[in-house]
Amino acid sequence: MTSALLITEEDPRSADVTELLHEHLADMFATSPAESVHALDLAALRVPSITFWAARSHEGALLGCGALKQHDDALGELKSMRTASAARGHGVASAVLLEIIAECRRRGIREVKLETGTEEYFAPARRLYERHGFTPCAPFAEYTEDPNSAYYGLRLEYITG
Repeated sequence: MTSALLITEEDPRSADVTELLHEHLADMFATSPAESVHALDLAALRVPSITFWAARSHEGALLGCGALKQHDDALGELKSMRTASAARGHGVASAVLLEIIAECRRRGIREVKLETGTEEYFAPARRLYERHGFTPCAPFAEYTEDPNSAYYGLRLEYITG
């Protein structure tokens, strides 16, 4: 399925993206205590520091999404990673993740971090990030220690000169 993917920057307000994001938020609140849910709502995804991508089939069906929150010149944070139920297990999340990492490299971002849950529900997400070189790290930005949160980081290397 990943060979047929189109991953492009999009406004998250389209009906199918909005539906997927509502599903994402509902699952986060069903799985984690409210104080441990750090998923962004639609309004929060539309601020200038956030870039949002949608993964679609060549026919236009929404397969997944992801976002990058740029904290500063050196730090980016993955947000809103979600794969549509019917597309899970087909490499959509990896493709979106690689696109976001490539954009971080283009921007000169030196490190990408993320927060995800510690519950079993989040085990596939943790495995995805670990497969792509992310390693556990301390809380960052506005995050604090939380038994329901796992933090990961990936340092991006650049060849100079």
